[in-house]
Amino acid sequence: MAEVAGLFRLKGRIVSCGEFGDGHINETFRVVCREGERERVYIMQRVNVNVFHDFVGLMENVQKVCAYLKNKIREEGGNPHRECLELVSAKDGASYIENELGCFRVYRYIEGTRAYQKVESPYMFYSAGVAFGKFARLLEEFPATTLHEILPDFHNTVKRYGAFCRALESDRMGRAESCREEIDFVRARAGIMSGILDLLESGEIPVRVTHNDTKLNNVLIEEKSGEAICVVDFDTIMPGSILYDFGDAIRSGCNTSYEDEKDLSKVHFSEELFGEYVRGYLAGMGDTITAKERENLVLGAVLITLECGMRFLTDYLDGDTYFKTDYDDHNLVRARTQFRLVAEMQEREARLQDIVRSAWGER
Repeated sequence: MAEVAGLFRLKGRIVSCGEFGDGHINETFRVVCREGERERVYIMQRVNVNVFHDFVGLMENVQKVCAYLKNKIREEGGNPHRECLELVSAKDGASYIENELGCFRVYRYIEGTRAYQKVESPYMFYSAGVAFGKFARLLEEFPATTLHEILPDFHNTVKRYGAFCRALESDRMGRAESCREEIDFVRARAGIMSGILDLLESGEIPVRVTHNDTKLNNVLIEEKSGEAICVVDFDTIMPGSILYDFGDAIRSGCNTSYEDEKDLSKVHFSEELFGEYVRGYLAGMGDTITAKERENLVLGAVLITLECGMRFLTDYLDGDTYFKTDYDDHNLVRARTQFRLVAEMQEREARLQDIVRSAWGER
């Protein structure tokens, strides 16, 4: 890996190169270089082309968005070297290297920051909301439809529901009887599956650049200030709706327990954290968010959580062929936690809408 890193325009002599982070898709390495007394750190990744088949298209998306964000941040008086991902080119001028060892890219490391796997304070989640909201605002005028659709129909909940129905019909593992309650839960919500798609197709909400993986660990937090300063991981950037991005952050951040918690009495939806994220997100987006998008933020949270649970349940019925599992019912356990969150969000929908309206008024 050090030899591969040496093919990029790194400053100084490579003194170490080791595995870094705990990502589940790409392999990540921390590369340390020394030039005189100065030490520089870079992040190199080997992209998993079994997941991301169109690696060239993916890197075109990353290049375009990074360059655009860098200019916008500079125009607003920010620091693009800290507030935006910065690719390091290969020695041949390309943004990546593709050889017999795989497909690689390098980013500059942003010193004094770290990624958190779980929300540790309400302010942390508020700050993450500001960062993701600002990300959407800065990209408001970016021509979203020029981006490659790296994972086609990634958030097409109608097609996800169709895949669920096919898995249920075939029931090739004979597991349907063990999850009738979860199956009925999904079927009872078939009528809302097209909610966001209908709004996009009718033009009631705009097609925007979407991140599509807005978990807390994809925003870097500055250790001294506690501020979220840089959104990372642009692999799934595609055209879509910000309702997806908002919903995914809420789904992952407002769970009081873990995604695979077996004891559902520990799984609840945190209204407090929802309120913190909403306030941060709306502050970050400002007036670029439309009234129709604001009205449907709660729908986004419900639908993305439902979609995620449905995907876990579909994989359980299919024999666990997509998601990595540690035991037989792992995907079913995951589905149940998501459905618990959906149920609690729907029960509190009126209160959650009030929180959104109040947060908008407090800006």
